[in-house]
Amino acid sequence: MRFIYPAVIAEQPQGGFRASFPDLMMCEAEGETMVEVLRNATAAAYDWIDLELQEEEPDLPPASDHADIALLENECIRDILVIYRMHQGWDE
Repeated sequence: MRFIYPAVIAEQPQGGFRASFPDLMMCEAEGETMVEVLRNATAAAYDWIDLELQEEEPDLPPASDHADIALLENECIRDILVIYRMHQGWDE
């Protein structure tokens, strides 16, 4: 399964970057460089989706349109792709 969610990336005044997902409640990541924050944001989104899919009744939100996301001067949007592979337990 493929999931694409927008992440708001903000350059921090003290250095580094912070990513947050408008659609994935409390899903955030940090990194010293843009590459690092994007890598960490992908891992955070994967973990968020994984936990939600393990619920009895998963509720994955639709992705926001970029035009609906208000940005500050130091922010940009990057789409984060998560590839999730469903698997069963071991059968004996």
